[in-house]
Amino acid sequence: MFLPKSEAKNLLPYLGPNKMRDCFCTINLDQEEVYRTQVVEKSLSPFFSEEFYFEIPRTFQYLSFYVYDKNVLQRDLRIGKVAIKKEDLCNHSGKETWFSLQPVDSNSEVQGKVHLELKLNELITENGTVCQQLLVHIKACHGLPLINGQSCDPYATVSLVGPSRNDQKKTKVKKKTSNPQFNEIFYFEVTRSSSYTRKSQFQVEEEDIEKLEIRIDLWNNGNLVQDIFLGEIKVPVNVLRNDSSHQAWYLLQPRDNGNKSSKTDDLGSLRLNICYTEDYVLPSEYYGPLKTLLLKSPDVQPVSASAAYILGEMCRDKNDAVLPLVRLLLHHDKLVPFATAVAELDLKDTQDANTIFRGNSLATRCLDEMMKIVGGHYLKVTLKPILDEICESSKSCEIDPIKLKEGDNVENNKENLRYYVDKLFSTIIKSSMSCPTVMCDIFYSLRQMAAQRFPNDPHVQYSAVSSFVFLRFFAVAVVSPHTFHLRPHHPDAQTVRTLTLISKTIQTLGSWGSLSKSKSSFKETFMCEFFKMFQEEGYIIAVKKFLDEISSTETKESSGTSEPVHLKEGEMYKRAQGRTRIGKKNFKKRWFCLTSRELTYHKQPGRKDAIYTIPVKNILAVEKLEESSFNKKNMFQVIHTEKPLYVQANNCVEANEWIDVLCRVSRCNQNRLSFYHPSAYLNGSWLCCQETSESALGCKPCTAGVPADIQIDIDEDRETERIYSLFTLSLLKLQKMEEACGTIAVYQGPQKEPDDYSNFVIEDSVTTFKTIQQIKSIIEKLDEPHEKYRKKRSSSAKYGSKENPIGKTS
Repeated sequence: MFLPKSEAKNLLPYLGPNKMRDCFCTINLDQEEVYRTQVVEKSLSPFFSEEFYFEIPRTFQYLSFYVYDKNVLQRDLRIGKVAIKKEDLCNHSGKETWFSLQPVDSNSEVQGKVHLELKLNELITENGTVCQQLLVHIKACHGLPLINGQSCDPYATVSLVGPSRNDQKKTKVKKKTSNPQFNEIFYFEVTRSSSYTRKSQFQVEEEDIEKLEIRIDLWNNGNLVQDIFLGEIKVPVNVLRNDSSHQAWYLLQPRDNGNKSSKTDDLGSLRLNICYTEDYVLPSEYYGPLKTLLLKSPDVQPVSASAAYILGEMCRDKNDAVLPLVRLLLHHDKLVPFATAVAELDLKDTQDANTIFRGNSLATRCLDEMMKIVGGHYLKVTLKPILDEICESSKSCEIDPIKLKEGDNVENNKENLRYYVDKLFSTIIKSSMSCPTVMCDIFYSLRQMAAQRFPNDPHVQYSAVSSFVFLRFFAVAVVSPHTFHLRPHHPDAQTVRTLTLISKTIQTLGSWGSLSKSKSSFKETFMCEFFKMFQEEGYIIAVKKFLDEISSTETKESSGTSEPVHLKEGEMYKRAQGRTRIGKKNFKKRWFCLTSRELTYHKQPGRKDAIYTIPVKNILAVEKLEESSFNKKNMFQVIHTEKPLYVQANNCVEANEWIDVLCRVSRCNQNRLSFYHPSAYLNGSWLCCQETSESALGCKPCTAGVPADIQIDIDEDRETERIYSLFTLSLLKLQKMEEACGTIAVYQGPQKEPDDYSNFVIEDSVTTFKTIQQIKSIIEKLDEPHEKYRKKRSSSAKYGSKENPIGKTS
C-alpha cells in the first residue's frame, strides 16, 4: 500500500481568539496505529506532504485516518476521521479524493470478533413440568484492539434482552491479551414452565423467540479508571428456530448510535491519494512462460515490439508498469540492456541536446525507479549525515528579500546556505566509489549513446548522465529526504525552504557546462546573484571528474570495509536480558539501530554509547514471537549466540519491516538455524514444547529464507503476478493495438484513421503482432488457476467461520 501526500482543510477552529490548531494525522489498520505524520503548527488547513508505503502483514476491516489536535498538557484531541472499508479501497486506489471528516465516537471505535455458541436445553422439574433454558457459551475473542499501545484486559457481559427483561451476566477479566479464551457458559430461562405433554421440547413459543435476543458487550477493564467499550454483537434467539444449537464467529459492531450522531458541525476535509493492490500469487511454475517472455524483451528487435515495452504502452499511468517491471528485470540482470534499448528509442526523437532525457518516458521512469531501488544505501551513506545536520539546525538560509523575516541578515543567510551547499557538493563528488554498479553501467551506456546522437556537442555526454544523477536523484532526495527514508518525517516549512534552495543549487552545479555559460539558468534574481559564488573552474572540473567516474566501466573496489551501511533505526521495547541474578526481566523502551555490521540499542536516539550490541555475523535467526509468551502483540525475537533478544515493535507494520531487514542482512551468516522456538523460555521450560533445556533444539521450522542481497529484495513471482494483473486490466487496449498492427501490415499507404493506433509506438507491426498474440495466450492460460482460486475462496470460507465471520460486508 502506498499513501502519497495528503492535506486537510477547513478544520473546525477553536472557539476563542486563537482559532488555529497544531495538527497531525495517523494511519490505522482498524484501531492499530501504523504511521504518524509530523505536527503542522497553527493551521486549520495543514499540508502534511508525507508519503508512506507499507506491506500489510495481517487481515483488517478498515483503513482509517485520524486528524488530531496536539495537546501538550492533556491527551491529544481527535478532530475527526476517515474510515474506508477494505472492500472499498480498490474504488479509491490511484485517485485523489477529498473525504469529509466524520466525528470520532468511542462507541464506534471497534475491532475484533467473538466466537459464540447457543443451545436450547430442556429441564424437567420435580413436579413434571418443563422449563426451557438457553445456554450461551462465549468461547473466545480474536483481534481486540490495543489500549494505549498494550494488549487489553477484556471481559464480556452477556445479556438476554426482551420487551420486559434484561438479564445480565459477566465473564472473568482476562489479563493482557487481545485474543482472550473465555470458555464460560451462562444459562437463561427462555420460556415459562409448562406441562411436559405440550409441544416438542424444542419448540419455543413463537411470541417469545421473536422478541428475545442475546447481546454480548466486550469491555476493557479500566481498574481505577472508566472501562472502555470494545464492541458488541446482537444475536436473535430465533436463530434456534430450526435447530437446537447455533455456533459461529461474529464481527464486533459499534453501538447502535455509534456512527449515527445528531447533526454535527462541519469538521473539515482530508485529501488522500491511496494506491492499494491485493494480489493472489500462484506457485512459481505458473509464471514461467510470462517471465520468459518479459525477460526476452532486451533482445527483441525493435525493443518497441517487446512484451516489456508493450506493457508500458498499455498502462495509462506508466508508473504502474514500471515498478514490477524494473524489479523483475533487476532480479535477472536484464535491466541494463532493456533500459539502454528504450533510452536509445528516446534519443531518436530528441532533436535538441539541451532537452536530453527531460521527459517522462518509459526509459526515464525505469531509470528513476532503478535509482530508488538500488541507490537507497548510496543516498544514506552520502547525504544522510548532512541532511540530519540541516534538519536539526535552526540556521536560516533565506536569501529572497521578499521572504526575509524581521531581524534576518541576508549576508549571514547566504553564508549559511553556501556552507551547506559546499558541504553537500563536496560529499557528492567524493562518493563515486559508493555508486552502485548497476547505476554506473547504465550511465556508461547513456553517455556513449548521447555522444553518438550528438557528435558535435562536447557537453552532451555529461548532461545525459547529470540529468539523472543530479536532477532526478540527488536533487530530489535533498528536497524530499523523507521519501527516500533519509528522515522520518517531512521537514518543517523553514527547513523545506532551506532544502529547496540547496537542491536548486546542487541541481544547477551538476548540469555540467552550465557554469561556463554567461547566462544563468535561474529565473530569480537573488538565485542568480548567489550562484555567482560557484562559477569557478574548480567546480566544473570537480563535476566532470565525478561524472567520468560514475559512468566508467572500470571495476570498483568494494567500499563495504570502510563505513557500515545504516539500514534502519527506531524506538521499540525490549525485554531485559536478566544477565544478573537481581536484574529485573521487564520491558524497557530503547532506541534500536541496525547497520550492515551490528544491531545495537541505546537509551536515547543519538547516543553513541550502546547498551547492548549484537554483531550481525552472530545472528542465527529472526522470527516472530507468539503473543502468549508475554501477552504482548507485535513481538519478534533475534536469536543469536547468546540469549534470545525479545523485542516488541509499536505496530504490526513496524514489526514486519524489522524482521524483514534483519533477515536480509543476516541471510548469509554461517550456522543459521533450521528450527526455532516460537515461544519464550520462561520458568525453566519452553512454553511451546515444554522442553526444560534452554539449549533444546527448536520445535518449529524457521521461515523460508529471503534473498541475501540487502539492496534488492525482490519476490519475482509477486512482480510477475502484478504484471499479469496489469495485462488483464488492459485487454481492450491490447486488442486495439493488435488490430492496429494488422491494419498497418495490410495497408501500407497513409494513415486515414490515425486515432485507431496513433497513440501506440509500432515500429515493426509483424513482430509486435506476434508478441501481442503470445501475451494474450499466456494471460488466457493464467486466467484458469486464478478463476479456480476465486471459486475456492468464495466457497471454502463458511459464513460464520473465523475466516468469514457474521457481520462482514463485501
